Amino acid sequence: MQTTLLKKLIQGIPKAELHLHIEGSFEPELMFEIAKRNKVSLDYDSVESLKKAYKFNNLQEFLDIYYVGAKVLLYEQDFFDLTWAYLKKVHRENVVHVEVFFDPQTHTDRGVKFEVVIKGISGALEKAKKELGMSYKLIMSYLRHLSEEEAFKTLESSIPYAHLIDGVGLDSSELGNPPSKFVQVFKESAKHGFKLVAHAGEEGPVDYIWEALELLNVVRVDHGNRCLDDEKLVKTLINKKMGLTLCPLSNLELKVIQKMEDHPVLKMLEKGLLATIHSDDPAYFGGYMNENYYETAKALDLKKEHLMQLAINAFEISWLSTEEKKNRISEVKSYFEAF
Repeated sequence: MQTTLLKKLIQGIPKAELHLHIEGSFEPELMFEIAKRNKVSLDYDSVESLKKAYKFNNLQEFLDIYYVGAKVLLYEQDFFDLTWAYLKKVHRENVVHVEVFFDPQTHTDRGVKFEVVIKGISGALEKAKKELGMSYKLIMSYLRHLSEEEAFKTLESSIPYAHLIDGVGLDSSELGNPPSKFVQVFKESAKHGFKLVAHAGEEGPVDYIWEALELLNVVRVDHGNRCLDDEKLVKTLINKKMGLTLCPLSNLELKVIQKMEDHPVLKMLEKGLLATIHSDDPAYFGGYMNENYYETAKALDLKKEHLMQLAINAFEISWLSTEEKKNRISEVKSYFEAF
């Protein structure tokens, strides 16, 4: 498909984004604006010098810069502005439903109150629902490089705001921090009615995906690239109708893959896995939803039916109600039929 046509097709697809870290949508321009407003000095003297630092060899190098950026977020308005900027951006890309991760520990460890973080983020999500017609869910992530005890403290802080939170996740440095480290806090989170997801099998081995399924009882696997290393696991994921939220441009930037042509998403679709495409930390990895769809389609020569399947899968594995899923999936099908 020629470039212009492919971009036009992707632009119009009604999309669900299920793997997005709100702190990872922090564009350098906004970061400098908020830093100035809050009188926080950054380690970079300009937007350009900050952007130049966005060259990573692995997940840890990215996280080091990610935490530097997060330190300028201090007040409810900051979290609102960050979230609203992301929502306006993806609304223009025809993203109609978002399931957003936030990392409370990144902020509470700096002395910012849990309440400040969640009120700012959920305020912007509500505004997007009213003004942009977007639906949303909110996922609180535990940082896996910290202890399970720390995660329990975060769970405790979240209880007064449980009505604003739909699920919990597990992110940050994967290697050396297996899902098994967080079994108890995930059990406890489930008792509070939170849905469970975990990052697994991005940089970590296939065993981490098994642990996420069997020990944490997740309803969805974030990333899951390495599942293709284990045929038995592939069968299990298919039987459980377990969704995988893949992030192609993130995988490329963090050297999980060496080039886009190596991305496993097409192989996953061909095997019948519920694979989907998302942006992860788009401000750092050079692309929001449309760029991820486009670069993947171009590199893997995806056909119209593959793109339709990716969009359908995302609504299928989302946390929307059965009725809402049905409506959104029928919108996707109608769009492709008419294109």
